[in-house]
Amino acid sequence: MTTTGRLAAFGTTIFAEMSALAVRHGAVNLGQGFPDTDGPREVLDAAVEAILGGQNQYAPGPGIPALRTAIAEHQKDWYGLDYDPDSEVLVTAGATEALTAAIIALTEPGDEVVMLEPYYDSYAAAIALAGAVHRPVRLAAPQAPGARWNFDEDAFRAAIGPRTRLILLNSPHNPTGFVATPDELAVVAEVAQEHDLIVLTDEVYEHLVFSDAASQHVPLATLPGMRERTVLISSAGKTFSTTGWKIGWVCSTPELVAAVTGVKQFLTYTNAAPLQPAVATGLGMGRDHLSTLGPALQAKRDLLTTGLVGAGFDVLRSEATYFLTVDVTPLGETDGLAFCRSLPARAGVVAVPTQVFYDDPAAGARYLRFAVCKRDEVLRDACERLATLR
Repeated sequence: MTTTGRLAAFGTTIFAEMSALAVRHGAVNLGQGFPDTDGPREVLDAAVEAILGGQNQYAPGPGIPALRTAIAEHQKDWYGLDYDPDSEVLVTAGATEALTAAIIALTEPGDEVVMLEPYYDSYAAAIALAGAVHRPVRLAAPQAPGARWNFDEDAFRAAIGPRTRLILLNSPHNPTGFVATPDELAVVAEVAQEHDLIVLTDEVYEHLVFSDAASQHVPLATLPGMRERTVLISSAGKTFSTTGWKIGWVCSTPELVAAVTGVKQFLTYTNAAPLQPAVATGLGMGRDHLSTLGPALQAKRDLLTTGLVGAGFDVLRSEATYFLTVDVTPLGETDGLAFCRSLPARAGVVAVPTQVFYDDPAAGARYLRFAVCKRDEVLRDACERLATLR
């Protein structure tokens, strides 16, 4: 008996390995990106109320009307984007399902998907599931203190070929914290229109942008000519510190949403019925909650940055997200994977080697990713432990 080799190259995710090391060594786990505090009480109470109120059976396949309406209102309020909640919004099992369903729906075997590198590991796996091929465009790491990760316009244009079907744009970007500026987005929009391409935009960190970023988050769909060719994807997990709920969404044209729905219905069909009204409650909180998220996380970024610099790392600029990237070469190290595997025993801290987010591991061998989305006392503990590396 044989099994498909489509995902054989992916093996076990690095997060499982690093989390196991954290448990084995009693280490502070700054590897996987999830908060160690719960979301807003109003959102949690709404979930409890929905459970006790009997909303525990299948929700409608596209999502409950209240949540689809809340998503549409959020897009209008924040970005001026008009989406019909009945035909242009789809609720999914997190952004991961949204991305996977969209890639399967919109590509044929052999089609190419252009995306930024380093990339969140599920992207390549989803593209492989579809039988398509990913074409990475590398963000160049900052070469001077305070410099940004560099989007190479020429490399991006060169990656487009006759088999290109989709562009997958992740901004704010995991793992680097890069946030695309309006000028950089204009390049993507120009290329997409010139080559008649659809763009999937992973915007799950949309409300976690820091005040010192070169640009605040701008959805690609707001640019002229891009609403009709953009499949906008986001989720509640990062915004409301409820990563385990797996409530995501797709916003696009009726035709594109219908295509994604056609795949999603055979993946999960529907999901998390009592959590959907709770997320609608969260989105209804509006700017009072969402505008506080970036500054709160920025303070954590700065706290961990101080500790990492004190431990001897070079810290690369992060403009958003849960993450910081560091360079290990000032510590005399060159292999980030080996360093991460030894770090729990050496210092009692877990990080993730960024090389797992590159096609060529050597390109990211010197970098690690640390999560900053933890309580301040946990971050201080990690900083004290890392100081022993000196």
